[in-house]
Amino acid sequence: MNYIGISCGFHDAAVSVVDDKGNILFAGHSERYSKNKHDKHLSIDLVKDALSYVDGDYEVHYYEKPLLKHLRQLRAGENPPLSNLSVKRIIGPSVMKLLDNKKVHTHSHHLSHAAAGFQTSPFEDATVVVIDAIGEFDTISIWDARYVNGVAKYKKLYNIRYPDSIGLFYSAMTKRVGLRPLDEEYILMGMAAYGEPKHFVQMHQDLIESSTDFVFKQNLHTGVDDNYLEGADDMDIAASSQLVVERLIMHVMQKARVYGKSKNLVYGGGVALNCSANRHLGSKFDNIWIMPNPGDAGSSLGCALLGYRGRSKFENSFLGHCIPGDYPVNNLLDELLTKQIVGVASGHAEFGPRALGNRSLLGDPRGIHIKEKVNEIKRRQQFRPFAPVILEEMVDDYFIMPANWRDSRYMQVIATCRYPDLFPAIVHHDGTSRVQTVPKDGSGIRELLEKWYVLTECPMLLNTSLNIRGEPMVNDRSDADRFEQLYGVKVKS
Repeated sequence: MNYIGISCGFHDAAVSVVDDKGNILFAGHSERYSKNKHDKHLSIDLVKDALSYVDGDYEVHYYEKPLLKHLRQLRAGENPPLSNLSVKRIIGPSVMKLLDNKKVHTHSHHLSHAAAGFQTSPFEDATVVVIDAIGEFDTISIWDARYVNGVAKYKKLYNIRYPDSIGLFYSAMTKRVGLRPLDEEYILMGMAAYGEPKHFVQMHQDLIESSTDFVFKQNLHTGVDDNYLEGADDMDIAASSQLVVERLIMHVMQKARVYGKSKNLVYGGGVALNCSANRHLGSKFDNIWIMPNPGDAGSSLGCALLGYRGRSKFENSFLGHCIPGDYPVNNLLDELLTKQIVGVASGHAEFGPRALGNRSLLGDPRGIHIKEKVNEIKRRQQFRPFAPVILEEMVDDYFIMPANWRDSRYMQVIATCRYPDLFPAIVHHDGTSRVQTVPKDGSGIRELLEKWYVLTECPMLLNTSLNIRGEPMVNDRSDADRFEQLYGVKVKS
């Protein structure tokens, strides 16, 4: 038996495939096929790609409960179409035809998040925390998770329900500074380094009834008034919003320590992508696991694993569309040594929002003008930072890693750079970097870093996602060819 997991209908549609031994055979994003960022619809090409990995019979699993979501939307004063009550209609008739119109098993939104985290983690037991904008009703949940005779068991210990939501607060502030909510929250996080949290107290007074019980004074689902904090600098709003969220998250983690039995933390939901806040998690837990795709797309894997029920054989996030061939290490080195910037599109695409070496734009982190050049290539705001990818065993020589973060192979936490003047391309305004560590795993990016270090005595590279502005990450070779033509940067496969 195989297990096909689906998330779709709201944003970030995705499909995952797990076999009867817990191997993750495939996991991919719809947007990479349709080229529509955060595409809520399932691409036929994605589904066909996923089905090519299925050998034998399969079950179909869906990441949330449509009836419960419909009830919440009605309570919120929305007017959802009755078609949303049918999971098969949400998935769509053309996709259901490809899936032989099989029965679709549904699971609650936050449980799918929890399973995506716990059943990919190395832990036998864990305290699972899920924080997002909104599921069906839950916006925060805390779980006890453990294996009993090899089967994952979950017990919900605590929850907060809509409309009180940390994720909706951050999205409202994202909208307030002119960015797109449910899309550009990561830009708000980057802006925070340039501001001062001058409005932290004001935000608390205006918007939060209780920071320890997570009660807000108003429903922030539609944002705040455009004139809220009128005249305030956007960077200061960003810094204030970031501090509010960090404090709220840590209150959740304190509750999790009180309610949970395990000192192993599994953290999921879209808010878990806030790598600035994540640096504080080690003060509450001994071991931390955030799977590389903790948002809704990752829940396609979570619901598939709920069908499988056991621990997955999770090895890395390279689970998507495959561009065949050996990793082009020597070609990349030649281009880095001569041009300082090069793209790579090789092997299986990353499952998750961050490029980790298979769909990456790479650069020499030592160049004074490299950050400026890469931002120009990607048509981004110049304040936007870039991440370093570094040999894992050398990370402590160059960065001060936060407590209990033994690695950061999925770019999930920031660390202070010890030598910011030597590596200007990967250090943010506040002296931090969103670090990606690479273990001795035999991967292509590992071999590239090893050879780069031998040639340059520099154990790291700049790493950012390979994408055309306004589009998701490059998926196939034709996407890579378009990138070369538009931006004049070589992309090696």
